[in-house]
Amino acid sequence: MRILGVDPGLNITGYGVIDASRAGVRLVEAGVVRGTKGKSLAHRVGEIHAGIAEVIAALKPEAMAVEELYSHYERVKTSILMGHARGVIVLAATQADVPVAHYAATQVKRILTGAGRAPKSQMQQAIQRELGLAAAPEPPDVADALAIAVTHWYLSGQRAVGSGQL
Repeated sequence: MRILGVDPGLNITGYGVIDASRAGVRLVEAGVVRGTKGKSLAHRVGEIHAGIAEVIAALKPEAMAVEELYSHYERVKTSILMGHARGVIVLAATQADVPVAHYAATQVKRILTGAGRAPKSQMQQAIQRELGLAAAPEPPDVADALAIAVTHWYLSGQRAVGSGQL
């Protein structure tokens, strides 16, 4: 199964594509889609949509996993803005008939590190280990996107968490 994981952001949207089977998980491609700082919200979400649509068209994922929106009561405006990014990401998947799953950041962190509040550096190390990478993925948004994709694989019923077969 080819899975596209996405960590939404208006400035940096991380993405990671993995191929997963009972034999293991392999990194296909990972990177970022950038929204141009200083441009209008409409322009930035357009860039995010175009970038994710391009990744989908090029790499043909069978599923997309996206981080759920987290909202702190002191930062409601940030949550609303992030909702725009998530919306165009899900739209790109829907336009390409790619099913979308949503996961809370704390759930992803708990599955990969055992701690729902793990720092970004710990997530980077966990993904480096899980995918057998020579170095931790940079920027952290890429590691988060890969973590979301791996979590989807674990929770899809295709692979048992903690089976030791990655």
